[in-house]
Amino acid sequence: MKLSLLPFLFILTAALIPLHAAPPNIVILFVDDLGYADIGPFGATKQKTPNLDRMAREGMKLTSFYAAPVCSVSRAQLMTGCYGARISVPGVYPPGSKNGLHPQERTIAEHLKENGYATQIVGKWHLGDQPSFLPTRQGFDHYLGIPYSNDMQKTARDSGQRVVPLLRDDKVVELLTEEDQTLIEERYTEEAVSFIRASKDRPFFLYFPHTAVHTPIHPGKAFQGRSQNGRFGDWVEEVDWSVGRVLDTLRELKLDQNTLVVFTSDNGPWLVKGEDGGSALPLRGGKGSTWEGGVREPSLAWWPSKIAPGSVCDAVAGTIDLLPTCVKLAGGTVPAEPIIDGRDISPLLFGQTKESQREAHYYFSSYNLQAVRQGPWKLALTQQSESLSKGIATDAKINPRLYNLDDEIGEQTNLADKHPEIVAKLQSLATRMSEDIGGNQPKSRRPAGEVENPQLLYPSSETAGGKKKNAPKTERQPPKELSALKPGDTLASDASPQIGGRGFTLSCTVETAQPDVILVAHGGLSAGYALHLRAGHVVFTVRYGGGESFTEITSPKSISGNAQITARLAKDRTMTLTINDEVVATAGAKSLIGRQPQENFCIGHDDAKPVTPYTAKAEFQGNINALQITTP
Repeated sequence: MKLSLLPFLFILTAALIPLHAAPPNIVILFVDDLGYADIGPFGATKQKTPNLDRMAREGMKLTSFYAAPVCSVSRAQLMTGCYGARISVPGVYPPGSKNGLHPQERTIAEHLKENGYATQIVGKWHLGDQPSFLPTRQGFDHYLGIPYSNDMQKTARDSGQRVVPLLRDDKVVELLTEEDQTLIEERYTEEAVSFIRASKDRPFFLYFPHTAVHTPIHPGKAFQGRSQNGRFGDWVEEVDWSVGRVLDTLRELKLDQNTLVVFTSDNGPWLVKGEDGGSALPLRGGKGSTWEGGVREPSLAWWPSKIAPGSVCDAVAGTIDLLPTCVKLAGGTVPAEPIIDGRDISPLLFGQTKESQREAHYYFSSYNLQAVRQGPWKLALTQQSESLSKGIATDAKINPRLYNLDDEIGEQTNLADKHPEIVAKLQSLATRMSEDIGGNQPKSRRPAGEVENPQLLYPSSETAGGKKKNAPKTERQPPKELSALKPGDTLASDASPQIGGRGFTLSCTVETAQPDVILVAHGGLSAGYALHLRAGHVVFTVRYGGGESFTEITSPKSISGNAQITARLAKDRTMTLTINDEVVATAGAKSLIGRQPQENFCIGHDDAKPVTPYTAKAEFQGNINALQITTP
C-alpha cells in the first residue's frame, strides 16, 4: 500500500511555523442564503463553480460548519464570536430599526485593527443602519455596500422608485433600483480587489459579505443564462467568479502563502422562494430553521502554506469560532471577559486534531434553544419548522428527538428511546446554556444596541416602520372566516387582522388540558403578538422590536376547563388580560406594534420565528372557538 506523505508534511510544517513570524492576511467570504448543496465541492451540478472547486482542492472542506437560521443574528455571531442570544441579536433588523449590534461589543475588525491590520468590509452589513451601528464604528476603516438585505426596499421621496441605499463608509452615495443590482457583485469585487492591492504591504482583514444570492436575484449581464439552474444558478456562478478574482489577486501579488481565506454562508437556502432558492440536500430544512439545512453551511478554508490540499474536516465548528481563530493567528489574545462562545479552530485547520474545539454546539432560534449537538449526536428539544413560513412536520412535534448525524445526516430517525443516557447528557448541557443566555430570564445576556428616534438612511415617502407618511388611515375589519379557524390553521399576514400601529382586542374561548401551549401567534422577532399558556397561566405577549423589546402580562391563576379570554392592547399602549369577564392583569407597553407583522397568523402554533420563547413543547390539543380580533 502506498501512503501519501503530503498531509503529514503539512501538519509538520504548520507546527514548525511560529505564529509570530508574520501575521497572516485574513479574508472572509460570506454569501447570503447559499445552501449546503449549492456549490460544486458540496454536490452542485447545475451551476458550475470552478474557482470554489479549485479552492477545495487546494484547501479544506468544512463539512460540519454552522452559522445561524437568519441574517442579522448570523452576522452578529461571526463578528463577535458569540451566540446571538448572548448579545441580544435575535433575528433580522429592518431598515430604520432602533436596535443594532451594541457598540461596546468588540468585533473581529476591532481586535485585528488593534494588531496593526488594515480593515475593510465590502457588501451586506445588516447589524443596524443607524450611525452608531455602522461598520466604521465597529473597527472597519472603510465600507462599501448595501447595509441590509437587497429586498428591504423603500420608496425614495424624490424619484418614487423602490430603492436600497449604497453606502461608502457612513454616507449614502447612491440609491439602487432592482435593475442597478445587476452590477452589485461586480462593483463589490472590484472594491475588494482594490483593497487587497492597496494593503499588500501590511496585514489586512477583508470581510466580504455578498448581497448574492438573496432574493431578488440579479446576476450580472455577463452571467445571465449561463447556468443550467435559472437565474439563481447564474448568480452562484457570479459569486464563484468573484471568489476567483480574489484568489487570483492574492496569487498575483504573492500573498497567497500568507493569507487565510474562509468561504461560507449566513444561513441555509430560502426554500419558499422555489427556483430562486437553493438546495440544502441531503440536509433537512432551510433558512429560518434549526434543522441542519437551516444552519449547516457549505464552507471552505484555504491557506496554501498551512492547510493541507484536499483535506476534509467534519468536526463541529462554526462562524462563532472565526473571531478567536483570527485573533490568535494575528498574534493577539481574546480577553476572558466579556465571555465569547467561540474557540480557536486553527488546530482543526492545520490538521493537528480531528476533535471539535467546543464542548457542544447550540442551535438557537431567537432566544429559544431548540437543539444541541455533541459529536455525532443532535438532540432536538422543541418543535422545529422546516423553514421560514412553513409549518411543523408531524415527526417534529415529538420531543425530545435524538439523531445520529454521522449515520443519518438527513435527521429522519429518532433514536431517543434507544439512548436515554445520551438524551440525559445533552439535556443537561442544553439546560445549562438556556439558563445562561436563553429564554426570558437569562443570567448572562448582554444588552442590544438601541438608539432613540431612528431614521431611514435616505429621504423616503415611508417611515422607518414601513408606513406611508401622512397616508390616510383606513379601518379594516378582520376577515369573516377568522372565527372558523381551527388549531393548526394559518393565514397569510396580508389576509390577517391589520393591527400595525393601532390598538386591538383579541378574544376567544379555550378548552385544553395542556399547561404549556400556544393559542394564537402572529409575527416574529421584530413585530407581533401571542396568546399562550405557561404552566397553565395565560400569557399575552406584545413584541415591538428585537432583543428585549417586548412586554407580556400573565394571569395570576392557572385556568381549567372552558375559559373565555380577552387580551387587549389599547391605543394608549395599555395591555389588559381578562378571563371569564374578570380583569386579571394589566401593564403598560412601551409601544404599539409599529408595523403589520410579516409572518403568518397561526392558531395553536407559531410556524416561523417565535414571537417569544414559549414553554410549549407539544402540538395543541383541545378547542379554540369564537376567535375574534377587532381594531378601533
